[in-house]
Amino acid sequence: MKTYGRLPLVLVRGAGVRVWDAAGREYLDFVAGLAVNSLGHCHPRVVAAIREQAGVLMHCSNLYYSVPQTMLARWLVEHTPYDRVFFCNSGAEAVEGALKLARKYAKKRWGEGRFEIVTALNSFHGRTYGAVTATGQPKYHQGFEPLVPGFRYVPFNDVAALEAAVTDKTAAVLLEPVQGEGGVYPATDEFIRVAWEICQQRGALLIFDEVQCGLGRTGRFLAQEHYGVTADITCLAKALGGGFPIGALLATEEVASAFAPGDHASTFGGNPLAAAAALAALRAIEEEGLVANAVRVGSYFREALERLRAQSGLITEVRGLGLMLGVVVKVPAKQLVSLCQERGLIVNAVKEDTLRFVPPLTISREDVDRAVAILQAALTAAVREIELNP
Repeated sequence: MKTYGRLPLVLVRGAGVRVWDAAGREYLDFVAGLAVNSLGHCHPRVVAAIREQAGVLMHCSNLYYSVPQTMLARWLVEHTPYDRVFFCNSGAEAVEGALKLARKYAKKRWGEGRFEIVTALNSFHGRTYGAVTATGQPKYHQGFEPLVPGFRYVPFNDVAALEAAVTDKTAAVLLEPVQGEGGVYPATDEFIRVAWEICQQRGALLIFDEVQCGLGRTGRFLAQEHYGVTADITCLAKALGGGFPIGALLATEEVASAFAPGDHASTFGGNPLAAAAALAALRAIEEEGLVANAVRVGSYFREALERLRAQSGLITEVRGLGLMLGVVVKVPAKQLVSLCQERGLIVNAVKEDTLRFVPPLTISREDVDRAVAILQAALTAAVREIELNP
């Protein structure tokens, strides 16, 4: 089905930050499977874990425990402020679980009438019905109405609008600490602090969607650590499996207790193979110092982009945190994507004028130097094309 606007590129192999196409051409991959391959392609520890687990036990129903799933859950609760974990297959599924848990918790604690979910405009939470309804971009709603009832939207980083939107009908506020698909916009300190305070005061839950910005991407293990607050529920996916599909819903004991057996489930969620891959990926992030590398190389990358902005005059803004950066350009972003690809760099556009960079957390300064040089050449080529074809 035509659900993606695919580019004319067939990738056949990957290793670290590099991928190769069917013709054997090499590319630097600064998309990383849309922030999935945070360890780069085919990280040896993830590959070994999958190979070993595939020969032992690939799947069993969640009616039973499995050793990899138990070990993964333990790792997550020992490395985050949360007490309970639910495993699923994707970010959208994690958001769906969070929405259900929030409404179930609100009904259990407050009774009928508290069901609204407040989210931010320009957000992106996934493609399933609850997740796409939570997404604050009308273009993703068109053609799918009627949507799930009970959602309200406020401008991102608008404190006054958030204060007005959260009422005694609000079950939860759902936010991305850094909006990714929306154009790589970090939340302000004030917005997150006020969101937490309002939820505390008015009995609503705070949910962070860290599907894209979590797990070291921004230079903290969880992006919420930048803001000094802890959400009641956090959604994870993308980087969690090191390239293997798995999502997770993390919650405090009190909130998680709203779910009873039969309220929610996922047949494949956190199966032994996915859990083994995720455990290997998380251990690699921790033991190989990749969060610190995201800080170091992310800072170096940002400085290089700022220099390019000053030199070229074709970049108006560089924003983001760690290795999650957005670059606003004066030429069509999709044109730059093609020109970069022709020169051996894979990037993607999230707006007509914005490039998103979410490379593996394993990248080096040399990788950054090469990527920025290609971007510089692509900007020059874009201007030349525009001049020749005004």
